[in-house]
Amino acid sequence: MPLLEASPDRIAAAARRVMARCDELARVSAQPGEIERVYLSPEHARVNRLAAEWMREVGLRSWQDAAGNQLGRIERSTDPDPAAPALMIGSHLDTVKDAGRFDGIIGVLMALEVVRLLRQESDGVSRVPLPFAVEVAAFSDEEGTRFGKALLGSSAVAGTWNDAWWTLADEDGVTLREAFRDFGLDPGRIGEAARRPDHLVAYLEAHIEQGPELDRAGEPLAVVSSIASARRFQLTVEGEARHAGGTPYDMRRDALLGASEAALAVERICRSEHHIIGTVGQLEAFPGAVNVVPGEAHLSVDLRGELDGERDRVWDEISRELDDIMGRRGLRWQAREVHNAPAVRCGLLLQDVVREGIVHAVERRSDEPPVIFSRAGHDAMAIGSITDVGMLFLRNPDGVSHHPDEAVSAADVALGIRALTESVLQLAADRL
Repeated sequence: MPLLEASPDRIAAAARRVMARCDELARVSAQPGEIERVYLSPEHARVNRLAAEWMREVGLRSWQDAAGNQLGRIERSTDPDPAAPALMIGSHLDTVKDAGRFDGIIGVLMALEVVRLLRQESDGVSRVPLPFAVEVAAFSDEEGTRFGKALLGSSAVAGTWNDAWWTLADEDGVTLREAFRDFGLDPGRIGEAARRPDHLVAYLEAHIEQGPELDRAGEPLAVVSSIASARRFQLTVEGEARHAGGTPYDMRRDALLGASEAALAVERICRSEHHIIGTVGQLEAFPGAVNVVPGEAHLSVDLRGELDGERDRVWDEISRELDDIMGRRGLRWQAREVHNAPAVRCGLLLQDVVREGIVHAVERRSDEPPVIFSRAGHDAMAIGSITDVGMLFLRNPDGVSHHPDEAVSAADVALGIRALTESVLQLAADRL
């Protein structure tokens, strides 16, 4: 039985407000004609101020934490207690360069509309009083655009901040420690952002799907089962630089051709595997002269999978194939792992309540909404170290993301707001 009593007109108005605010935030950018907001920048400060204003508008007490995240809280309706654990709902407000306007942002704005609906339901004597506080989180650095390390804001909240990150520097040579101070934050107080497991009931995040599965299936919403495990490598292929005209083919040890064959091998192996995605996103040849056989090549490998074991098995297969390729070509290769993130499973109870939310929000051909795993990373990965996480995906036409053509419809946002609010109420009913 659905627990949310809000009218379709009220939900539609909430969706229109979300879409308008996405447009408003898109105008807060470091680059004219593009969307770019990076960590600890003037644009970060501006969107935090806007988020704080919107949080207070729906009745949340708002504050900026020691890592620059903007947070808001409303106390539980049964026996209000500032120390009571909270259900956290949120996403991030930072962007990649030349970004779209919905990735992350829409999850924060939908969370605010969920709070608005919950308060309206409460004022009308809701059938389900909230036995927990609700917090909205606008995380500050999910993308890692400025310092090359993703999930900085949510990692601070999860208590997994690494002091080695203080020496990370942006493209202008400004270190993370210096940027903190310039922003008005105290690096020595970063630990104050950390939350303990007993502070939180759970974490919910709504996000556009960064792929085409929902669009291809004609479905507006999906339950997320897990967030992909990921490993990233920087590979070096060593050969011999020689004169392009004077070196016959049987004497060439061309590092670029070896690296190119390696890139094709990554694609071939990963295409044959279920739920494994491999990408070579960078490829450079040295010395880089038009008339020199490349003596060295650098390439990246980004490997993602639904399960850690499958991902690691595929990397082992890729490694064996690279041994064969380089052996045939008289080359050497080595890999340096630069990122390793385990898969994060969404909590079974949270999958259930999100499923219930979608069932009550969407008129469907069957009772079971789609269940898919996220091939992209999210703040839920960091928060998953201290509490159970759940995610709701919204349809993204053609699956375009991290690009100005990123899209979502107001109609799907309305369905998502209803589903997410219903999920919160279902979780509340389960805990009463």
